Amino acid sequence: MASRDLSHLPNQTKKVPFFLPLLSLLCFISIFAVLSYIRNTSSVPSQPHSSLEFRKPPGSDPTEPAGSCDFSDGAWIYDPNASPKYDNTCKEIFKGWNCISSNKSNGRELVKWRWKPKHCDLPPFDPARFLQMYRDTSIGFIGDSLNRNMFVSLFCSLKRVSSEVKKWRPVGADRGFTFLQYNVTLAYHRTNLLARYGRWSANSNGGVLESLGYKEGYRVDVDIPVDTWLESLSFHDILIFNTGHWYWAPAKFDPMKSPLLFFENGQPVVPPVLPDVGLDMVMKHMVMFVEKRLKPGSIKFFRTQSPRHFEGGDWNQGGSCNRQNPLLPEQVEELFSLKNNGTNVEARLVNQHLYKALEGSGFHILDITHLSEFRADAHPSAAGGKKHDDCMHWCLPGITDTWNDLFIAQLNNVRFRTK
Repeated sequence: MASRDLSHLPNQTKKVPFFLPLLSLLCFISIFAVLSYIRNTSSVPSQPHSSLEFRKPPGSDPTEPAGSCDFSDGAWIYDPNASPKYDNTCKEIFKGWNCISSNKSNGRELVKWRWKPKHCDLPPFDPARFLQMYRDTSIGFIGDSLNRNMFVSLFCSLKRVSSEVKKWRPVGADRGFTFLQYNVTLAYHRTNLLARYGRWSANSNGGVLESLGYKEGYRVDVDIPVDTWLESLSFHDILIFNTGHWYWAPAKFDPMKSPLLFFENGQPVVPPVLPDVGLDMVMKHMVMFVEKRLKPGSIKFFRTQSPRHFEGGDWNQGGSCNRQNPLLPEQVEELFSLKNNGTNVEARLVNQHLYKALEGSGFHILDITHLSEFRADAHPSAAGGKKHDDCMHWCLPGITDTWNDLFIAQLNNVRFRTK
């Protein structure tokens, strides 16, 4: 088609330069406004009583592949219809942790908070499917009473769907069970420091420590594992380790009256070192020992530190944990910030040592610390049956159920990635 000749319309040619730029500008503004509206309406603001968010600080698991989900970055969402995988009738629950049976005021409510990672999902694991997938597998929890907390949670979840269980303890284990239909074994190996330790008293004939004025304490052999888990490496297919609480326990190891005295190659470390340095030494040796002795094909995790929530003082200073709901982000920082150096700073301090020791190793890090810092409401507190509030262990059912959801999600990722 031939083009039209507009040279005989002088007024039209004057308007074109003015109108087209104006039209382009209006179109650009309209498009920008629409995009801004879409962006704003797609982001739902967090609700202070039903969604508590935080951002994980630097220091992620070096063993996880690039692009994998950061399960520790998320929010606690209240779900009134949520129900636990088991109830307070599970006989393996330690009495002091059974917050429903002990009538803790929020014992039933605390299980209605669900952890939702920001960039993925963490659905509750399916116990029946887990038993099917991990048939003929042995799982060992190695650590202090917080690992027992997690062990009991997993046992009770599985027991609910498979009741044919036999008590059976591998060598050194404190507790153990086998689900006969699936030949799945769970065991808990108690160890407070991972390394061997025991009472030490000054020798009348003198010695290096005696010459420095030490009369008594606890000897810790940093390069010798305690025998409660020594044989577990040749038996279990999956292991979950933890340690740290007892290195920050002045009530148990008084730095003046009964300090931790570290030994290496059978000789005292001189000059004597503080517990945090001793922890570094123990972790160095234990990581090497595990990697050397663990049977081929086994999968090993190290769980990060479980936070305490004492407010108003430590456990032996009248401290308590009477919260009824999870903490807000600013409350978390107030309790746990290293800058504040408060009663509960232990968790983040210990994690610094754990991450340093595990760097470059074959351990998978199970990071439960950050998501747990919010749950000041989930401890037994005064319902724990002790003379003081228990703001360290967790109610069952409770938050350690979420730890196991996270553990099994990561375990499945590792298992399928290595096949």
